[in-house]
Amino acid sequence: MEEKKQIVLELYEGLASGETEKVAVLLTPDLEWWFHGPPGREHMMRVLTGVEEEDKRGFRFRPRLVVELGKWVVAEGWENREDVYWVHVWAVEGGIITKFREYFNTRVTVRELSPTNPASGWVVSDGSSGGPTVWESRGQLGRSMPGLVLAI
Repeated sequence: MEEKKQIVLELYEGLASGETEKVAVLLTPDLEWWFHGPPGREHMMRVLTGVEEEDKRGFRFRPRLVVELGKWVVAEGWENREDVYWVHVWAVEGGIITKFREYFNTRVTVRELSPTNPASGWVVSDGSSGGPTVWESRGQLGRSMPGLVLAI
């Protein structure tokens, strides 16, 4: 199994079992976090900071799909209730999670960019204007949701 993916799976297992010490060692103390979704739905960050306990929220983070994409790991999950769909994107560097992107009720497309030289900035790795799509949301496909493109 891919190393970065395994670290993220260990995080979800630690959250599900209430092992906060296990979770804490997987995260850098200065975790960079970004959220997109309806106000008040920052559930994972609330769990990570101890504001909210996972089993008290009414649903659990049970990833249905976890994919490793370079230094990034994308996890996607949804509940049978129509109002609960999430995508988490974790950056794992040096065996520790350093960045976290939390998307709630938002469809996510991940596209790959690669640096050229400092003077010209960034271009898409295949030279096109849009960049290759390396991952797309799969859950809740029949539902209308806002969408974002995440460039990695």
